[in-house]
Amino acid sequence: MAGLSKIDIKSLPKVYTGKVRDTFAVGDDKLLIVASDRISAFDVILDDPIPGKGKVLTSLTDFWFKKLGDVVPNHLTGIDPESVVTPEEIPQVRGRSVVAMRLKPILVECVARGYLIGGGWKDYCATGSVCGIKLPEGLKMAQKLPEPIFTPAAKAEVGEHDENVSFERVVEMYGEDIATQLRDLTLELYRRASEFAATKGIIIADTKFEFGLDENGTIRLMDEVCTPDSSRFWPADQYNVGMSPPSFDKQFVRDWLEEQPWDHQPPAPALPDEIATKTSDKYREALRRIADTDIEL
Repeated sequence: MAGLSKIDIKSLPKVYTGKVRDTFAVGDDKLLIVASDRISAFDVILDDPIPGKGKVLTSLTDFWFKKLGDVVPNHLTGIDPESVVTPEEIPQVRGRSVVAMRLKPILVECVARGYLIGGGWKDYCATGSVCGIKLPEGLKMAQKLPEPIFTPAAKAEVGEHDENVSFERVVEMYGEDIATQLRDLTLELYRRASEFAATKGIIIADTKFEFGLDENGTIRLMDEVCTPDSSRFWPADQYNVGMSPPSFDKQFVRDWLEEQPWDHQPPAPALPDEIATKTSDKYREALRRIADTDIEL
């Protein structure tokens, strides 16, 4: 089955097109957020979608919103997305959309890291720190950190790299009260999610959360939560310190692209069907293991 790359909704004004999600205005105070099957790698959106990916992201995020609802309120309104589009547009939104409150976005990606991997590992090897946070000497790749750390990043435009910033910079941007709430919420959400995922045989090595402010100035969790797009999920039974474990995400895509003669500039090489299918299977496996459910392709 082909994935859904382009969201063609004409009945609502389009507000924003992101790497994966398209957003449409529902009145003045709500948004229809539709998760496509687009996939990006190295900050480039590929032409070839991953079948069912948007439905996995939506289903898994809905699961976490319910599981973590007592930690922080979220952006959901409870309105059926199929009720805000025309009948012929319903297939595009079914299973991959939410109607959300229109929040004032906080332009900081709130990253929690529990393990030393990826850019954090490179940073540590060079400086002994991760995003300015000093860590003990002698740590190895993929090693669990003594305590999870908060490493925020300033959000960039689509196609640009987010920039790691210090906690102090977040204080400068939003004030000490909001910055402290963001840090504490991020670490508590990560703690709760990672402890639950561990019972399903999955390690959440790191993840990012996004927040917004409602009309009362209350911080609400928004966008996606602990999905393979926003997190590193590792199978616990294949985890070993000192090596990068396999993951439930787009690693198949990244690994294949790394083998191609490509300079990481658009356009990306066309994905073989086998790579797209394997990637789709990995996304769905994460959903099945964590939420005990699956999607219909």
